[in-house]
Amino acid sequence: MRKIVVVGDGGWGTAIAIHLARSGHDVALWSHDAAYAAQLAEHRANPRFLPGHTIPASVRIGADLAALLPGADLLVSAIPTEFLRAVWTRHAGQLPPRTPVLSLTKGVEQGTGLRPSEVLRAVAPGRAVAVLSGPNIAWEVAKGFPATAVVGGDDPAVVTAVREHFSSRSFRVYSNADAVGVELGGALKNVIAVAAGICDGLGLGHNAKAALLTRGVIEMARLGAALGGERRTFFGLSGMGDLMTTCYSPTSRNRTFGERVGRGENPQDVVTSTLTVAEGVKAATPVRDLARRHGLSLPISEEVYLMVHDAKDPRASVESLMLRNRKDEREDLL
Repeated sequence: MRKIVVVGDGGWGTAIAIHLARSGHDVALWSHDAAYAAQLAEHRANPRFLPGHTIPASVRIGADLAALLPGADLLVSAIPTEFLRAVWTRHAGQLPPRTPVLSLTKGVEQGTGLRPSEVLRAVAPGRAVAVLSGPNIAWEVAKGFPATAVVGGDDPAVVTAVREHFSSRSFRVYSNADAVGVELGGALKNVIAVAAGICDGLGLGHNAKAALLTRGVIEMARLGAALGGERRTFFGLSGMGDLMTTCYSPTSRNRTFGERVGRGENPQDVVTSTLTVAEGVKAATPVRDLARRHGLSLPISEEVYLMVHDAKDPRASVESLMLRNRKDEREDLL
């Protein structure tokens, strides 16, 4: 895995390209926008999605994916969930046969309820697909701050290769055979992060936020186990770890979105005024649909859906959560 093509010039895709180039890999970065790709290549900076960080001169940048693909040992998919199927369907015919794909996308596809890796397998079959997730704020990884992640997938050799080649002195990668749980952790935590931001926007304090995260990870584990993941995975890096980072970081898109809603802004106005995608807003609907399909109670996720998509007053949602039927906590613990 010396030659790696990162598909997607968002903040996380760019940060991974910087990290891999810094580690000595031959890296290419694809952008869907030819004009912006030219700007990235000329100025070696991504002011739109990762301001303040230099893209190494060794990183090849372009909007013609076919020109970047020859000799690629690994394709890294860093496309937001809502665009994932369209982008990879358009380029599937250009992909080298059997070259594995590593998905960085954290979400659930609307309408189908499919995980990103399932979408990739459907539109670009015949290759191994792995997923990388964890408590990773893009700018911190780009800066070289210590960070960890976990990789899972259907091919143990690919998982091991990603673990070894992506690890460095500042970025430690673990492996986990529960690829379903690893991937779902990164998707489900986004919905809880919106709730955490609303909690901040309402000024409800540390007690409320700690309770929200604790009960939130239980909801993640409950749905994740129903969808084929291992419950314990959600208490690891891709579950609780990612949840904490997303819910506390001031730069988290999902937390920031929720904070603005908690302060009284209309959710749809927040969506239209934001350049980057808050995956929790998109994931709220398929998470609700999946919970209902499996007969599960996910009260926090349900209230996020109602606040974001039905304009329920956030304070009414807090009251709904606080006045639910009492229960024994041990029913939900490991």
